[in-house]
Amino acid sequence: MFRIPTAFKAFYGAWAFRVMNHRAIADSAAFPATARDAAITLAQLGVRKLKSAARGARKNAALYAVDLASAAIALFLALFLRYGPGGLSDRPDTMQILAWSSAQYLAVCAAMFPLSGLYSRNWKYGSISDLVIIIRAVVLTSLVLIALLFFSTRLTDMPRTVVPLQSLLLIAFLATSRLSFRADEFLPSKNKRSEKADADGHRHRVPLLLVGAGNAADLYLRALFRDPAAPYVPVACLDTSESQVGLMLHGVPIAGRLEDLEQVVADLRAEGKQPCHIVFTEPLSSFDETASGELLQAAERLGIAVSRLQSATEFKQTSNENPYELRSIEMTDLLERPQAALDKDAIRRLIAGRRVLITGAGGSIGSELTRQIAACGPAEIVLVDNTEFNLYSIDLCLKEEFPEIRHSNCLGSVRRSQRVNEIFEAHLPELVFHAAALKHVPMVQINPCEGVLTNVIGTMNVANAAKRFGALAMVQVSTDKVVNSSSIMGMTKRLAELYCQALDLDGVTSGQGPRFMTVRFGNVLGSSGSLIPLFKHQLAKGGPLTVTDARMTRFFMTIREAVELTLQASAYGFQKQIGQGEIFVLDMGEPVKIIDIARRMIRLAGFVPDKDIMIEIVGSRPGEKLFEELFDPTDKRIQSAIPGVLGAVPQPVPSSVLKSAFNRMQRDAERCDESSVLAAIAQLLPNAEIPQDMISAARAARRSTGRSVGVIALGKKTAVRPQTTSRPRQ
Repeated sequence: MFRIPTAFKAFYGAWAFRVMNHRAIADSAAFPATARDAAITLAQLGVRKLKSAARGARKNAALYAVDLASAAIALFLALFLRYGPGGLSDRPDTMQILAWSSAQYLAVCAAMFPLSGLYSRNWKYGSISDLVIIIRAVVLTSLVLIALLFFSTRLTDMPRTVVPLQSLLLIAFLATSRLSFRADEFLPSKNKRSEKADADGHRHRVPLLLVGAGNAADLYLRALFRDPAAPYVPVACLDTSESQVGLMLHGVPIAGRLEDLEQVVADLRAEGKQPCHIVFTEPLSSFDETASGELLQAAERLGIAVSRLQSATEFKQTSNENPYELRSIEMTDLLERPQAALDKDAIRRLIAGRRVLITGAGGSIGSELTRQIAACGPAEIVLVDNTEFNLYSIDLCLKEEFPEIRHSNCLGSVRRSQRVNEIFEAHLPELVFHAAALKHVPMVQINPCEGVLTNVIGTMNVANAAKRFGALAMVQVSTDKVVNSSSIMGMTKRLAELYCQALDLDGVTSGQGPRFMTVRFGNVLGSSGSLIPLFKHQLAKGGPLTVTDARMTRFFMTIREAVELTLQASAYGFQKQIGQGEIFVLDMGEPVKIIDIARRMIRLAGFVPDKDIMIEIVGSRPGEKLFEELFDPTDKRIQSAIPGVLGAVPQPVPSSVLKSAFNRMQRDAERCDESSVLAAIAQLLPNAEIPQDMISAARAARRSTGRSVGVIALGKKTAVRPQTTSRPRQ
């Protein structure tokens, strides 16, 4: 009897020493200085652990009792299986051995189960991963039992096969008892509860047909079945895999593939389960485009609304938010591509612990850049914007979503070099993301001086400040409209690209200075002033949807995708540390016809194109092209190791030439001398398509009126608009 407590003390000492190693020794400041302090610390840790284990056992007293009973039964069954029906009765000391072994085993279980964490979990939400806790508890208990039996009886009275047998049985018993916490999910009455409620007239639930039987559907069905007040009831699922058809997912049948929608709906209608909503459980980009497109058309013919599950990032932080709320399918869902494999570690290495400045931080691209950069743990984010409300909005967003990130709000225009230098000198940013720009093609077309001051001079001011105040890298956000551009906006952004390229090449020559990189992409879905918001506005008014030309195509990306690839390209370019003046071009897939987008948006809204909602062809606007290009024919293509990112190096222009020309352009633009500004652009970009009548009209109007004019190029016609001589708004 003396050996048992001695062995238990030895085990407890080893366990407590392990705990102290993990908790106390890890912190060198907390490591006890003397042996006496070490003993006190060890005792305190042990007492704290024992109290916590005892508290868990008390809170789960019923489960604790069931577990001990399961342990006794497991041991008895193990002995029974070992000796057989007559084996136990043939041994005269059977009852003595069984009683003594059971007493030891139950004592060990009573001590080890709470210490192993069996009662520190809510088993109602247990999963397969929690099975490890059960296995660990049983293995530890068995090891302690073996130690006790060895020291007390040298294992002479207990066959060695009994311990593994009772361990396997105990794991099964403990898992079964915990599975009972979730038994209601597997009862037929659980899945029929909503049908009974509907039949009795107490509650009406909206029947759903789910598309996709993967992880998202699994989580959604679990949530619905756990909540008796859920407003929806799933009646069937569709999936992309033929092997899944005929199976059940939480009692909901997987009735067919996406192509079988009409037949599945007909079968459900015959059973009195006509679905009112078709719900995509996964992003539409994860489904085959042809199959999902045919499903949407079939749903339109059947008159069934199509929705999608909201993602976790869309949940509102309000107490009355409906967690089952469905979102309507939008063009951003249809055009979004599967996410490229990102090297998030490289992005985090680029940003973590560094001071980051973002211009245009309150805009569509700038605000998404800010959020994704904040998630990477920068030391500080400096937000620069010339619009008070935009700056206030992104400031509020950071305070709510990333309260731990230090950030500064700087109201000012990149057009003012003095203000830009003040901001850089005060914060000394290490990384600069330049997203501030005028991007609306027709607006810049009729206000070329403003476009030059913001897109050209603003970029020069930011780049010069990045170089002067020791930034490590600057990343400029550009556009595909710079290639063979026919718009003033595209030309000004092309000049900005050339300037950053020239400074990057200067760094190669001098061996110092920041990296200057440019990321070029096409239209961003959902950004302010873009196509989708315009079509939504026109749909809300009942149409018509205006399309400039039935042949016009554009490249599209979502804001999230554009920003992710921008950060990925930036991390890649920064790691290379070799300045080539390269431009990273995001792979936007195939161009999409604008008129096709208009038709799909009309269908998604539940209308028929050219019948319920008309589409009107209005003709190209100033500066617009029928199609956009990704690369200039003279660009040198380079290899990129980033999926979804292409590379090119345009023909460079010396920085000295650009600086001199930009300074002249700035003086002309500030005087609103449009003819001189356009002539300077034509000189720097000989391939640019600036209508000659646009320059001539500006010069003629200036000679005749003595004032600056705005010129609108409308095909072959030119409209002249007088302007005041007041200074432009800064």
